[in-house]
Amino acid sequence: MLRFWFIVRHISQASDPNKNMAKRILVVDDDPAIRDLVRDYLTEHGIEVLAASGGHEMGRILESETVDLVVLDVKMPGEDGFNLARMLRARSTLPIIMLTGQGHEVDRVLGLELGADDYVTKPFSPRELLARIRAVLRRHDLAAVTPAASPSGSFAEPRNYRFAGWSLATGTRKLSTPAGEKVELTNGEYSLLVTFLRAPRAILTRDQLLEGSRLHADIYDRSIDVQILRLRRKIEENPNEPRLIRTERGAGYFFDADVTTTT
Repeated sequence: MLRFWFIVRHISQASDPNKNMAKRILVVDDDPAIRDLVRDYLTEHGIEVLAASGGHEMGRILESETVDLVVLDVKMPGEDGFNLARMLRARSTLPIIMLTGQGHEVDRVLGLELGADDYVTKPFSPRELLARIRAVLRRHDLAAVTPAASPSGSFAEPRNYRFAGWSLATGTRKLSTPAGEKVELTNGEYSLLVTFLRAPRAILTRDQLLEGSRLHADIYDRSIDVQILRLRRKIEENPNEPRLIRTERGAGYFFDADVTTTT
């Protein structure tokens, strides 16, 4: 197994005073034709591209360069893109888009479960990849609305959120009621709740909730209403008269509670 010895130097652009600077993407793929295709197309659209042929080169680049997102191939000779994604996610919140084989649903699901932000199936159009990169970067910026800075300068998810007597541990994804009882959350419910907790009392549109909760754009926006209904049933005293997840008619939803964090 590849030993990751690099220190990720990624710092969220959401906290950078120069927000208009070009984004920098790292493409990791053993196929030079794909690397060149992606580099040429993204460069034409104002995105700087670094390229690596495998995990070791990826590590060297991440040790010395700052990047905003990694595009990572699943299948590379002698290397497993899933292992690379797992090790990268364990050390960083750096957004990841996986390149998977066409029709390999298991690959897509596994990549998302390991913490990838999105996937693109091969063969793909550069235009689609660009659109997904922009979408992932938008929701990553949204997710950084209330990040906590670590001493090293990188941004990390708080270990615990507390609101209205409730507690959510991000490490275990366990939600506890004010009475200390455990409440099980689905992946979608957890991601949606974290999106609200990162931006308390901010009105979030359905599009923002789709992006912030990592629910894919091919899911109709009304599915957010279904997810919110399910989440309300778990955290609201009376789901028919919600006091935490409030509806702002014609605009979206907002989380109406003070939220504190520990890291």
